[in-house]
Amino acid sequence: MRLRSILSEALRNIGSGTTHALAMAIIVLLIGTLMGGYEAMSVVGLENEAVGRINAFADTKTLIGSGDDIDGSACDRLASTSTTNPVRSGAVREGGQITPNSTPGKDIASYEVTPGMLRLITANGSDTGSAAGKTNTTRADASGIWVSKDVAHDFGLAQGSKLETTTGTATIAGVFSWPNDGRDTRFAYALLIPASASGNAFDECWVKQWPTSGKSDSLLYSTVIAQDEDGKPAGITALNKGFDSHYDGQASYASRMTRMMPWLALVLGLLLGILSVRQRRLEYAGALHSGESKDAQLLTVATETLVWSLVGTIGAASLLVAYCVRLAPSDQLAVCLTSIRSPLALCAGALLGAMLATLTIKESQLFRYFKNR
Repeated sequence: MRLRSILSEALRNIGSGTTHALAMAIIVLLIGTLMGGYEAMSVVGLENEAVGRINAFADTKTLIGSGDDIDGSACDRLASTSTTNPVRSGAVREGGQITPNSTPGKDIASYEVTPGMLRLITANGSDTGSAAGKTNTTRADASGIWVSKDVAHDFGLAQGSKLETTTGTATIAGVFSWPNDGRDTRFAYALLIPASASGNAFDECWVKQWPTSGKSDSLLYSTVIAQDEDGKPAGITALNKGFDSHYDGQASYASRMTRMMPWLALVLGLLLGILSVRQRRLEYAGALHSGESKDAQLLTVATETLVWSLVGTIGAASLLVAYCVRLAPSDQLAVCLTSIRSPLALCAGALLGAMLATLTIKESQLFRYFKNR
């Protein structure tokens, strides 16, 4: 048979309903969407978990000195020590209590922070995705003080507002968010005052890194100024103790339960392809008896199977891409590529199964198939 005749025969079989192409395509669409969707949901869930940790400063470490023994300039420079896993870093020390003129009996805690610390704090919520915290060059306005959302709400403050205090008038450079999610609560109701990193020593140095490299401890200790013999040694603690400190995002992804979905889809595709041929084996054996060559029959079956399996796969992939683009918090392309592996494996399995099943059909089996029909 000529190629044109083979393709024409395959299309007639599809159009007449002999191949049950519509039903098979719907089955591929449903299975591919469910399996790929489960994979996509799993990966999106892992990404959301990572984003939650980033936004909650779960992997931020704090070096606490015995008092004024942290080099602010060295702490800020930690941001330039890594290129593979970039960091944000900054130093902080306690400031005096500030009393607004509008509330004479209510003091507000203040903290003096380096430019690096100001960038670290004000970048909260923007360090999401696979490249979270990718730079420490984000500029934060240091021309005035920064206030937490709770302070801004109570005093009606916004960027550019003036805060009248007993020590003078302060300009509000910005408002930062500091939710109660397990992190250190000192900044929840406080004022941040920009200070020069090269001035007096600081009390603490913070490092926020994603993904973590395991070298942050040694980096933090490098910022300690030589202590007196009577001074207490500096110690490192987590800023937010409400999260598992042994979290490993890469390991969680590699061990996710849905990692075997493409292989399961391949097996289901094989079964689907075999079933599609098995239900028509009498027809195929009769065609061989009528003089059709095995090569022509294989090409006909391949064409028919490829049409309905591709239609279902394209439909499933379209739904999965829409889901990933809409809900994946980061790196949508990677999530899409991961989720569509199952529909593609299902399609490949269906084609392979149909070919293998067709190879097992012999002309000599015609009368047995006819008898058992």
